[in-house]
Formats: sequence, structure tokens, C-alpha cells
Amino acid sequence: MTLPTQLEAQVENFITRLKRRQVIGSYEVAKETAVILRQAVSMSRWRDADALIDIIKDLGGRLASAQPKELAVGNIVRRVLKVIREVVRGELDDMMDNDDEYDDDDDDGSYSDGINDESPPPSKNLSTTSSQIGSVSERPQLTVESSMFRLLADVSPATPDDSSDTPEKKAYNLKPLIIQEINEEIIADLETVYKGIADQAIDYIHANEVIMTIGKSRTVEEFLIRAAQKRKFQVIVAETAPTYQGHDMATALSKAGIDTTVVVDSAIFAAMPRVNKVVVGAHAVLANGGLVAVTGSQLLAAAAKHHATPVLVCTALYKLSPVFAYDAETFNITVAPNSILDFQQGPLIDKVTVTNPYYDYVAPELVSLFVHNLGSAPPTYVYRLINDNYDPEDTTL
Repeated sequence: MTLPTQLEAQVENFITRLKRRQVIGSYEVAKETAVILRQAVSMSRWRDADALIDIIKDLGGRLASAQPKELAVGNIVRRVLKVIREVVRGELDDMMDNDDEYDDDDDDGSYSDGINDESPPPSKNLSTTSSQIGSVSERPQLTVESSMFRLLADVSPATPDDSSDTPEKKAYNLKPLIIQEINEEIIADLETVYKGIADQAIDYIHANEVIMTIGKSRTVEEFLIRAAQKRKFQVIVAETAPTYQGHDMATALSKAGIDTTVVVDSAIFAAMPRVNKVVVGAHAVLANGGLVAVTGSQLLAAAAKHHATPVLVCTALYKLSPVFAYDAETFNITVAPNSILDFQQGPLIDKVTVTNPYYDYVAPELVSLFVHNLGSAPPTYVYRLINDNYDPEDTTL
């Protein structure tokens, strides 16, 4: 379907930046996707909910195909589609409830007030002559079963100019409700996910514990900083070569007054015996309970599993994806190898193959608990969270 010119320009700009990886991070991708879908609901022309769902699915398919590794795009599209369906179902339920209220009011005896209970029965002549046009006793019965609202509607015949129930009118009524739900249920929820996860830090981080993490995750950072306001503990950060995100993470934690130590990635297994908990972030959570996280996370989780150390994953609900990990390699991203081997070393580059993975797939059996913005859940409960957040019809965009 054709989008308005202004909206089409914004969509093309977002798709270009996704392909060039100028928009990095699940939060930024999810928030911009939600804003574009809200504008699509507001600016596009649609006659009913089915037409709107087709527009959102078509637009969501374009955004998701621009960068298939950014699963947050498809997650937000599915969430918007569920919001649309919920609003439509709510409107239908309200209409049915209103009809039931009219019927209940009518059954309470509102019609019997205008009838004299002591009036004599109709004469035989009237009843016999009425057999040609229908029984008189049937006509009051039909009137009693109809509500006053329906009677008034039946009195005024429908005309072609009457647009009170046209698709345009329905779309006009649904549009503000859908936009309001997107603002409150999706965009506002994105702005509070970090606080919702950080508020649970006291329940999982205890005094004098040694916590290990890897990479730079805003969710994990705020989670540990919130715990440090009440508890004193030590954090070991793996440096995450070759991006060295762990250095930035260690700097942020040390500024917050947390005792922080940076170790090389090869020392993860050696340092694990003195670690009490492993806390990592997630780029995406899959339907089987596995997760896609920064490279090195699989090594960290496997070492924790060997030493029976619990692994906590701090993630938001918008990162839940109904996609299964049939092939774990498909969720990885290979970036330019110049950070590992400089292009100036030409003779050596011709003799070796350099692979620089950006993400790791972590199997669900290596994860102990997911801490999300509304609570916590084990990997076996992820499927239930996905069913609560997405509609089964929208699994495939």
C-alpha cells in the first residue's frame, strides 16, 4: 500500500540507516520503529482495522527485512499489531455490552408502564379480522422484545446519506484509541524498562558477592549501580575484545563507587571459581529461551555452567522474539576484521581468513533466570511471555 510522501521519506531514511548499521542497539531500534508505526497509524488512510493491519504488516516487513539481525524491529511490529486487535475487540465488546444494557432496561418493565394491566382483552372480531395481516398478539410481543433504541432506529429508515456507521466513521473512532494505546503500552513502556529492571537488583545482588559480567550493557550497568546503593560487592568485567566494551563498562561502574576489576577474555574460566553470580545483558531473547548477546557471552555462560554458577540475564520484554534458533549461526553478525588484523599487514591477510563475530548465541540450558521489567522468569517460561505479548497470527510478518 502507498504511504504518504512525508512518511515514506522517513521510512526510507530509517531503512537506509538500518542497512548501514547507523542505528545500533535494541532500544534505539525499537523506539524509532514504534514512532514510525505510530505515524503510519495516524497519517495513512484506512477504512477498517483489517486495512490498517495490512498496512502495518507491509511496513513492518520492509523494516524487518532491512536488517534481519535486529529482531527488535519485528517485535515492535508484532506488539503494535496486537494493540490494534485488542482495541478492535474492546470496541466490539463495548458495543455488545451497550446492546445488552438496552435489552436489560427493556426487560425490567419499561414497556409495561405504558400498558393498562386491567384493560380488557381484544374482541373476537378484531382477532378474527387480523388473521389476514398477522396475529395482533404477535405484534406487541415483537415490540416488547425490541429495545427502545432499536425501535427508534427502526422508525427512521436508513438513507444512503446516513454515514453514522460507515467505515470512515469507524476508522475515525478507532484511530485515537490505537494511537493512545501505542503511546501508553509501547513507547511509554520503552522509557521505563531500565528502571523496572534496576528496581529488582536488591533481590538478586547480596553483600560481599563477586559478580562477573561482559561487554557494555546499559541494562546491566543500571542494574548493578542500583544494587550498589544498598549493597557492597565486587564486579569482574571481561574486556570483550576486540571492541573492548568492557573497559567502558568498568569505567562507568568504578565511577559509581563499585569495586571493579577488568580481566582479559581468556581469563574468564580461571576467574569463575570465585564468582557468585554472572549478570549479562541480551540483544534478543528467542522463543526457546536462548538469547543473542555480545560475543564472549557463550564462553562466559559455559564457564558458569561448569562451575554451577547462576547466570542472570537482564532484558526487557520488547526483546522477546517468537523466532526459534533452528540455526544458531544465523543470529550472528560478522563485522569488519580491521580491528583484529590491520589492512596494512597485506602479506599476512592474504594467507589467513579473519572472522570477527559481533554476537553469540547462548543456549537456554546455560541460563538460570531472565530478569525483565515486569518481574523474572526461567527460560522455560519464555514461551508464555511471548504468547502474552504477541498475537499468534503475527508470528510471521
